[in-house]
Parts: sequence; C-alpha cells; structure tokens
Amino acid sequence: MNIDHVRYVYLIGIGGIGMSALARYFRQLGCTVAGYDKTETDLTRQLMTEGISVTYSDNFDVINDDFKAVDERTLIIYTPAVPTELEILNRFQRLGHTLFKRSQVLGLISQNRFTIAVAGTHGKTTTSTLIAHILKDSGYDCSAFLGGISTNYHSNVLFSDNNVIVVEADEYDRSFLTLYPDIAVVTSADADHLDIYGDKDHLHESFRLFLDQLHTDGISIVKGGLPFDAVIRYSLDAAADAYAENIRIVDGAFYFDYVWSEGRMPSLELGIPGSHNVENAVAAITVARQLGIDPDKIAAALSSFAGVKRRFEYVVKSDKVVYIDDYAHHPEELRAFLSAVKALYPERKLTVIFQPHLYTRTRDFAEGFSEVLAMADTLLLMEIYPARELPIPGVNSSMLLEKVAIGDKQVVTSEEVKRYVRERRPELVVTVGAGDIDLLVNPLKESLTYV
Repeated sequence: MNIDHVRYVYLIGIGGIGMSALARYFRQLGCTVAGYDKTETDLTRQLMTEGISVTYSDNFDVINDDFKAVDERTLIIYTPAVPTELEILNRFQRLGHTLFKRSQVLGLISQNRFTIAVAGTHGKTTTSTLIAHILKDSGYDCSAFLGGISTNYHSNVLFSDNNVIVVEADEYDRSFLTLYPDIAVVTSADADHLDIYGDKDHLHESFRLFLDQLHTDGISIVKGGLPFDAVIRYSLDAAADAYAENIRIVDGAFYFDYVWSEGRMPSLELGIPGSHNVENAVAAITVARQLGIDPDKIAAALSSFAGVKRRFEYVVKSDKVVYIDDYAHHPEELRAFLSAVKALYPERKLTVIFQPHLYTRTRDFAEGFSEVLAMADTLLLMEIYPARELPIPGVNSSMLLEKVAIGDKQVVTSEEVKRYVRERRPELVVTVGAGDIDLLVNPLKESLTYV
C-alpha cells in the first residue's frame, strides 16, 4: 500500500480514538473519508462537521460506491475491536479488498519520518500529548497521533511541515510492533490485556520486541524499575538518570525540579495535577532534551499544558463542588488518579463513580480494584462495560463490590447515579472508567453547576 496514492478511505470502527485520528489525517490530505461505527457519540458528530460521513447501520449497501473499487486509490481500515461477523467487514473482504489494521496504517505513515513512540499500559496518552505540546509550543514542531483529545489543540491528530511525528504506541493486540521509532518511551508495563497475552511475561516480551525495533542509533527512555534495557531511565526516584525532586503543591498546582546528570531545571510548574503526571513530565522533558529544545521553552510549555480530555478533567470546580472525570480503567491508573484527587482535596469526602471495563480485566484484577476503590468515602459502582467481550459467569460488579472494604457502597444504574448526585450534591465527586460512563458527564455537570 502506497499512502501517497490513496484517495478514498473507509474506516470500520471510525468512532474509536485512534481510528478517528486516522480519519482526520486522511481528510486533511484531501481524501474522501467515511466510516461506520456502532454508536453515535460527540466524537463521531464532530467528524461529521469536518466533512467525514459516518453511518451507524451495519449495511454495506448504503456505502458509497467510491469506496468499493478494489484499486490503489482505496484504503479500508478496521479496528480489531469490531466483531468479526460484521457485515461491512465481511463484504469488503469478499470484494477482494486487503483490509488494514489501524496500527498497520500508522506504521506506513510513520515509516519515513523521525518517530517518537510512547508505549505503556498507562501514562502513554498524557506523555505523548505532553511531548507533542512541548514540540509545538517551543516551535520545534511535529505531527502527532494521540490516544486522546488534546485540550490545548482540541484534536487527537496534529499536523506540521517537518518530518517529526509523535505516536502513541498501543500494546493491545501487539499493535506497536508496526512501529520503528527513533526515540521510544515506555511509561509502564503492568499486567493488562491478559485476554491477549495470557500472562505478564508474554506482555513484557512484547515490550522488549517493541524496543528492539528502535533504529540503530535510536534512544530508549524507560521508566525506572521496568525489566527492559534502556539508554536513559527516568523516575520520581533519584536512582534514575533523570528524575523529579522537590515535588510540591502550591495553590492547587504541582511544582517540581527536573534533575539529570548534567544539571537541574528548578521550580517547573506543571499545568495538570498528580505525582503520576510529574513522572510523565519527566519522560517528556527527557525527550525534549534529546532534541535540544531550550530549557526555558520546555518550562513554558509545561506550565501551559492543559492536559487531555478525560484525563483528570475538571468538569465543575467551585468553592462548594469539585467534579473530575478520568479515563482510568486499570487498578494502578485508578490508584494514581485517586491519590492525586485526595492530595489536592484532603478535607473533602470523596464520592467515586466507577464503571469497570471488560469482564476479563475485572476478573483478573478484582483484588487490585477492590483495594484501590476502598480509597473512596462513597462508592457508586456501575455494571461492567463489556466492549468486545461476552459475559463471564460469576464476574460482575456485585462480585467486585463485595470485596471493597468500605461501608458506603452500592451497585447502581446510570439513572440511579444521576438521581444520587442530584439529590445528595456530593462536595467532591469523580467519574472514572473507559466505557460509556462519559455519557454521564453532562447530566452530572448540570446537576452540580447549580449547587
């Protein structure tokens, strides 16, 4: 497939964050772009306003004939998250099309560019978005494919005229093995996606293969403590090559010093909260230093970084009520998020509304989830969001709730969540999860704005 020859692009699963970035990329190139997704969302509606046609019916006959011609001008992209029995998927295959995974297309786009790839079971979206922001804000510039909507740029894809590209490298389905980076960052490698990998050892082996694909003179920047070879290790721990020191909260903002063997960047202000984000910032600064970006420009970019939508996103922030929404769906992500919330608001009672994501993840990490969710004062636990999975007998939110060692807890529906928040008006409330819990954000915002 020669990307330069493509004129028609159809995406099966276009509403996904990675797929929608590709849709926007090819639309920017002047291609005719359309796609299918199961559900209408804010993101698919936004794509429609940008001139990208989206259908929600699994009906091949409604697709424009321009996308059905089997030639070098037509590119059909799919995400492994869509079911294999999908009519649109199978009809394209029967026509004779070669269907490309999202990750394969990302590999094709990046293959002749200086590629900065950020991998990790968590932390990769914020870190890659922060790297892209530093490069943009400093004038170094880059293109970027991000795993979330950048608040600074209101998009998940960024464009530039230079040859540098920042890519979020997804470990799911071993997708990141289509990339051959010049700089590779690994933020974490906690056990996850065990439905794909089986166990932590196979997950780690996949990360090693990713790092092995660095160009000969490439640079690996790996979080301290991970069992992978690295040129540079970073951490919040002084034992690393680059680390944060003197972390403090001043007027609700996080400040820290960045330290490495050759010196120190003192009193850096980070535009988003959380010690885990300070660690992400250490990785991003280390990348920027490798590119020779001026320290003053790095500092300015850090302070102006507004974060990523659904990553510690303030929805309501007033003297009476604070409401924060976050994408965390792994126990360690959840721990980092809740720790940051409690550090910022130690005097407030914390109400956590959590939607587990995937039956297998809930089953495999039930003990970890139950331990972390006990950090809440009140827990409203929604039913598991299945995504691509079928139910597993005995694995449900009631099973998880029993393990959480607090008294004020219950399993709730979305309507019960709305009613609870409307009637109780909690002073500090968070919605957390990777499913469709984000559909609650606007209704809860309306209830809490008038407190």
